[in-house]
Amino acid sequence: MTLSRLSLFTSLLFVLTVSCYVKAESKEYWTYQEYMNAFPEQQQREQTFAERVRQPVTEKSSKIATPLNIAMLTPDVQASDYWWRNRISMARRLQEMGIPFSLTSYSFQPATTMRQQEQLLADALKSNPDYLIFTLNALRHRVLVEKILARGHPKLILMNITTPLKHWQHNQPFFYVGFDHREGTRQLKEAIKKMLGSEANYLMLYGTRGYISEVRGDEFIRLTATNPGYQLRNAFYTDVKPDIARQAVLQALNDDKDINLIYACTTDIALGAADAVKQLGLQNRVILNGWGGGIAELDAIAKGDLDITVMRMNDDNGIAMAEAIRLDQENKPEQIPLIYSGDFAIVDRHTPAAEMEQLKAHAFRYSQ
Repeated sequence: MTLSRLSLFTSLLFVLTVSCYVKAESKEYWTYQEYMNAFPEQQQREQTFAERVRQPVTEKSSKIATPLNIAMLTPDVQASDYWWRNRISMARRLQEMGIPFSLTSYSFQPATTMRQQEQLLADALKSNPDYLIFTLNALRHRVLVEKILARGHPKLILMNITTPLKHWQHNQPFFYVGFDHREGTRQLKEAIKKMLGSEANYLMLYGTRGYISEVRGDEFIRLTATNPGYQLRNAFYTDVKPDIARQAVLQALNDDKDINLIYACTTDIALGAADAVKQLGLQNRVILNGWGGGIAELDAIAKGDLDITVMRMNDDNGIAMAEAIRLDQENKPEQIPLIYSGDFAIVDRHTPAAEMEQLKAHAFRYSQ
C-alpha cells in the first residue's frame, strides 16, 4: 500500500496557485450558482421542484402502466451510505407514487479502474434501460457520458454532481442531482473557522484525483487562501481508502507536530483519519471533519471520534430522482429543472441529541 503524497513544497505552491486553477476549471463547467445566475428561469423551476421534494406524496400517478427499466451505476462500495440510501429512497418514492419499475444496480469502488467501470456500463446498457443513473468524477467518465448522450437513449441522470458541463451546451443529460459540493464546503469552512478561530495548520486528505477532490478539497483551500492564519502543511490522495488515510495521518502528524486540523474530503477518509488520531491520543488537539453526515459520521461524532461535518439531507436526492422521472413520464418537462441540489445542515460534537434525531428523521425519512 502506497501513499500518493504532495510534498510540503508542492503543497505550499498549491496554496498560491489553487485560485487560478479553480477559475480555469470553471471554464469547463458552470458552478451551481453561476448556472442559476445565467439561467434565472431555472432558478425558479428548481425552487418549485425543491418544495415538491420536501413534501410527501399527495396523489398517485395513474398514467404509467408499463414498468420502467432503471439502471444505476454507483461507487457505493464504501463506508458512506449516501449512494445506497438514495437508491432506497428513490425506489420507495416511486412505489408511493404508484409507478411500476424494475431497478438494476451495479456497484463499484471509487478507485475502480475506468476499464472495469466501462464494462459495467456496457452491461447496464444491454438491458436497454429507460433511465440510467451514473456519476461524473473523472475525465474518462465524461467520455463515457458523451457516448450515451450521442445515442440519445437512455435518459441520463448524473448523480452527485450539480455543475453542468459547458461543453455539452444544449445536449445536456436529462438531470443533474446532488448536493452542491462548493456550498457544503463553504458552510463547513465557516463552521470550522468558528471552532478554531482565525488560525489553523491543516492537513488535506483527498479521495481520488478528480471532481470530488476539486470541489471539496481544492475549494476549501481556495476559501481559506486569503486568510493568512490558515496554512496548508501537507496533502495526500487516499483513493477513498481508510487504511491509506490512516497511514497518511500517522506520517503527517509524525512529521509535523503543528498540524491541528485534518480536512477529510469523504466519510471513509475521515474514519481512517480518526483511527490514526485516536492511536496517537490527539483527539483533544486535532480537529477532524467528516463530509456528508451519513450514519457512520454521526455515530463517530457522538463517540467523539469526529468533531464536525456538513450533513446532507440525504434522501432528498433519491426523492428528486423519482419526482423527475414521474414528471417526465407525465409529459411535464417544463417542471423539471436541469439541476437539483439538496439541503445541508452543520452538525458538530455540541449539537444537542434531540436536534440530531430530528435531522436524522428528515434526512433518512425513506431509507432508515
